Amino acid sequence: MSTGGARGEQEYISRLYGRLDELRTEARQRLDQVLATTGLGHQGLAERDVAAAELAARTARLDSVENGLCFGRLDLRGDERRYIGRIGILDHTGEFEPLLIDWRAPAARPFYVATAHSPDNVQLRRHIRTSGRTVTGVVDEEFGATAEPAGDTALLAAVNAARTGRMSDIVATIQREQDDIIRSPGTGVLVVQGAPGTGKTAVALHRAAYLLYTQRERLSRSVVLIVGPNPAFLRYIGEVLPSLGETGVLLATVGELYPGVRAMVTEPPATAELKGRAAMAEVVAAAVRDRQRVPEEGLEIEHEGALPRLDAAACRRARDLARETGLPHNQAAEVFHGLIVDALARRVADRFGTDVIDGSSLLTDADLETIRGELATAPEVASAVAALWPPLTPQRLLTDLFASPERLAAAAPAFTAAERALLLRPAHHSGWSPADVPLLDEAAELLGADERAARSAEAARQAEREEQLAFAQEALDIAYGSRATDFDDGDEAERLSAFDLVDAEELAERHAEADHRTPAERAAADRTWAFGHIVVDEAQELTAMAWRLLMRRCPARSMTIVGDIAQTGDPGGAASSWGRVLAPHVGDRWRQAELSVNYRLPAEIAAVAAGVLRRIDPARRAPRAVRATSVEPWRHAVPRGRLAAEAVELAARECARTPEGRVAVIAPEELLPALAGRSAGLPDRVDVLGVRRAKGLEFDVVIVVDPGGIESASPRGLNDLYVALTRATQRLGVVHASDGPPPPPLPDLRPLQRPGAE
Repeated sequence: MSTGGARGEQEYISRLYGRLDELRTEARQRLDQVLATTGLGHQGLAERDVAAAELAARTARLDSVENGLCFGRLDLRGDERRYIGRIGILDHTGEFEPLLIDWRAPAARPFYVATAHSPDNVQLRRHIRTSGRTVTGVVDEEFGATAEPAGDTALLAAVNAARTGRMSDIVATIQREQDDIIRSPGTGVLVVQGAPGTGKTAVALHRAAYLLYTQRERLSRSVVLIVGPNPAFLRYIGEVLPSLGETGVLLATVGELYPGVRAMVTEPPATAELKGRAAMAEVVAAAVRDRQRVPEEGLEIEHEGALPRLDAAACRRARDLARETGLPHNQAAEVFHGLIVDALARRVADRFGTDVIDGSSLLTDADLETIRGELATAPEVASAVAALWPPLTPQRLLTDLFASPERLAAAAPAFTAAERALLLRPAHHSGWSPADVPLLDEAAELLGADERAARSAEAARQAEREEQLAFAQEALDIAYGSRATDFDDGDEAERLSAFDLVDAEELAERHAEADHRTPAERAAADRTWAFGHIVVDEAQELTAMAWRLLMRRCPARSMTIVGDIAQTGDPGGAASSWGRVLAPHVGDRWRQAELSVNYRLPAEIAAVAAGVLRRIDPARRAPRAVRATSVEPWRHAVPRGRLAAEAVELAARECARTPEGRVAVIAPEELLPALAGRSAGLPDRVDVLGVRRAKGLEFDVVIVVDPGGIESASPRGLNDLYVALTRATQRLGVVHASDGPPPPPLPDLRPLQRPGAE
């Protein structure tokens, strides 16, 4: 292993950045030209907008890889040399060998998979460290019969680096088992099971970038969706894909996947768990059926001074026939309306009697059609039908359901009275919770769009288009008339007029408001959008109802599902196995890959976490840690009333001894107010949070407060404790009440005799 060669690499990387600047300038110039195009030639407006979007995406990718453009070099047998980077760069002609190979290209794969035992034709692998455009060092690994192992210098430098509060990409240090998952086929459902610290989130994000590279035409249109457990997690990972040159993805929580709804309400865990059960799908369906009412006394409507009446049996037949169509509720409403009108028309016809000779109706078919038409447009008929089969929005359906004990009892007879009480809330409630969003989505599927409202909206749009067309025609008439007065009759025929270049329809279209949203922005606003690929992180937390929502968003079932069953904290989450989660949606048509190496936790902390893992599932084997720090985790016992104060003091001491990096204090939810009140003077790089918000994050130092309280706070409290103990990359401390020992295996930790002096 050597660290020489930085000067030569600096010259080459300077050349790469020169070419990057050329590419960026070229792309921006082309974008400016496209945006300035008037569209009078063969290229239409829609095509012009697509070209602009593609160029804008390209310039964004070029801008995003400014730092760390090149990070590796391969020297192959036969004197071939390849430079590896975040994007591919050709020379100025674009016709010869690339100056820089995209890390996702097949030619770059030996950089990640070559080993001393299987060098894959590699003689030397060079890791290049940069700061901005400057090379700060190189590390070489030589492959051959006499070469000595180089170790994992680049990897260890990355995992030991201080945390910044934002996740970094691992593109320069991807390991063999990670690379196999990243490059696996993009079709079907892939489950990536991994213990804390195995890099499963980074693998999932890099896999998304890889699929965008190999399937760009398809996925750039259909969009890749990244689903995370909470907004804090999405902020934490938000810079990874842009650093890899990919900006056209949508990041969202499940609670953000219903356009127009901001799920900000916090509700009791027991209520959220109940709403997440698979049984809620039938509850919502039953609530819809309950709104399709048959009046016990029948239906009586005044028509021309008479009161034609339908008995309950006739109304029931109309309802059953409307249901049998299989249409969503709002669309089947028109069928129901038509059936009721037909039945009423027959009742009206009966008033006129029948011919005494042959028994036929005294009314002609034309008479019957006239009666039907009158009834179909009668306000009193529409009002009566709406009372029996009302137009509904998902919000109205759930608001009415949760506000009425009677409706809940009818829709959820299998729930206990106590469970139904958890769902009750006032009709004037403000806002929705994240657990409501899958229920709203379920209701939207069952209700469908209100066709009458849709037709009204379309009529309004058509009227606006006609107005724009008339305005455009008037403008052309004025323009044509003004030109006609400028020429003699003989000259006018030889001159081009506005009519020769553009007609009123094209002129109106150009001045209509264009949709300049990116595909990701359009996907975020469209509940029915079909995503090309979905990545689900911390997937063990998703409820059965959340899975139903996500499966609707991806009809092709192209998904990367990332998580760890042992970290399930939500009582309504993944339960015991991925098979149980996925069987209702894909059967056994899914595959699993497991990450076996722990990169985050040093061996000392990993041993503590392994003890908790054995309590969760004795059959589970903890992943192997790649490093040790020689810093043993500690515990500190204090009176229960001093837990918050002592934890804040210890966090301040850790900040003093850790000039860089982040410190986290993780505690039970009930302790967070007391901790927040005392932590106002701590540096900004200290986070005080509960386990739910800490999930998926990592910190240099973690202080876990009241581990017994974390474990006893929920049915899956042991899983939550496991999560809390696996967030640290360098040091771990535990503060517990002195009135009893902490839960095993924490009593074995080294006692902290003098805080801050260890």
